[in-house]
Amino acid sequence: MLLLNPLRGILSARPQVLGLTRFSSSFVSRMRFLNRLKQDDEACAAALQDGQLVLFHRLQPLLQRGPTGTFRPVTLTCSGVQSLLQNFGSDGPLLEDSILIGCSEQNQAQFCLDVGHLDQAAVAEFCAGTFIDLRKSFFLLPGPAAQLVAKAQALLRWHQTNGFCSATGQPTHRNRAGSQRVCSSSSTIYYPKMSPVVIVLLSDGSRCLLGRQASFPRGMYSALAGFCDMGETLEETLHREVAEEVGLEVQDVSYSSSQHWPFPHSSFMLGCHATVSPAHTQLDVDRSELEDARWFTPEEISSALQAGVPPRGGRPPDVWLPPKHAVAHHLITEWRDRQRHLQASE
Repeated sequence: MLLLNPLRGILSARPQVLGLTRFSSSFVSRMRFLNRLKQDDEACAAALQDGQLVLFHRLQPLLQRGPTGTFRPVTLTCSGVQSLLQNFGSDGPLLEDSILIGCSEQNQAQFCLDVGHLDQAAVAEFCAGTFIDLRKSFFLLPGPAAQLVAKAQALLRWHQTNGFCSATGQPTHRNRAGSQRVCSSSSTIYYPKMSPVVIVLLSDGSRCLLGRQASFPRGMYSALAGFCDMGETLEETLHREVAEEVGLEVQDVSYSSSQHWPFPHSSFMLGCHATVSPAHTQLDVDRSELEDARWFTPEEISSALQAGVPPRGGRPPDVWLPPKHAVAHHLITEWRDRQRHLQASE
């Protein structure tokens, strides 16, 4: 706290540099403000004093149920986190471990902090929230909030597992925003990385193909997905994965959208649609990759979309789909809408 207070004065003393980006509500200004915080440790430390913090406990986000039953991440002010740490006898400098994750519509810098060394139940009670596994959180949070906690957890995990340089074995040190780490010996700079994954919804013209892994919750089906191998293009990965997993040859490929996906360790999902010949739709499922894969009609897909996620504590529907903010759900909905449009035009 004593170290950070003088930085507030430094920030306010340079309005010609930061004033416009800090107080403008435009998207461009917010992005430039964030970029400035990544480059300027003092400005980032000062922004933390007026920022919002999302808490995690051993990579589980702290959520709170609202009056309508919906969940949201618990956000605390810097002073609120300081009070929490003092209440549990923790060292104040822990705040320096906070990581920049974004900027709100109200132009407040957003940070995350893992308090895994504190008693989980006590912190949750103090904040009137609950620490919930990220996979479960994805079914409880609205899209923007789910994306925010996913980004936060990915960055926290990256910092926890990259404390040493892979070349020299020496410790790495982060900048204030947490956007990079630098080897203390070689000065090599490391940036957070994501693993590229292709996720594809196959269609034979009248049906789409969904599969499930044994690790999926009972009844959940999704589009096929696989990691890109070194040197592969997106198209090459897609063709290979489909051949490996279900024994089909892909024809046309079209790109749809992308998404950061925090499972298992920060993936970059590239969503595509692809077609196979209606004359060659016989599946040959690799059971080491998939527990099941099958073709679904538009009517079956519509029924699964209406079913939503399985009720907590109840029997899940026979078939259900990933949450609405997952790229797989987006691909499936796109395909269903196209089928409806084709049927209406006939």
